Amino acid sequence: MPEDANKNPGNHDDAVLDRRQFVKVGATSLGVAGLGACVFGFRYLSPNVLYEPSPIVSVGRPERYTIGSVTLDPRFSIFVVRDQEGFYALSAVCTHLGRLTIWKADGGVIACPCHGSTFRRDGTTIAGPAPAPLPWLKMWLGDDGYLIVDRSTTLSPRSEYVRVEAHG
Repeated sequence: MPEDANKNPGNHDDAVLDRRQFVKVGATSLGVAGLGACVFGFRYLSPNVLYEPSPIVSVGRPERYTIGSVTLDPRFSIFVVRDQEGFYALSAVCTHLGRLTIWKADGGVIACPCHGSTFRRDGTTIAGPAPAPLPWLKMWLGDDGYLIVDRSTTLSPRSEYVRVEAHG
């Protein structure tokens, strides 16, 4: 009987049960970690494409703009300017910190409301911290009679005007 006293079947069963629980928890943890690795692996291998709007936009018919006008199109962050020479487009994004500029008709300037940079109607810098003039953008008259601007193509200032013949 002394041998029976040394054996403690309850302690032995608890130890086996604890090992089983440990193995179950460990296997479950490894399974979750493996599944997470598969998910991140799939995300790594799947294409990560950004769908950006086209840089080529239509800004309307030429009749919409009067001679001498500077019109901000906030949807595309551009100014459409019509002079005696014709049409041209300017980026409306300030070259200082990338804020949207506005046309101030009373002063005849394009102004950045953020830090006070001012530009002439042709985009050249008048004052302020802006390090460069507003870039001219490629513009042309489409086959459908609408003015088209390519926001990704810059031109040297006063290099191209879109001339539209008046019909009447």
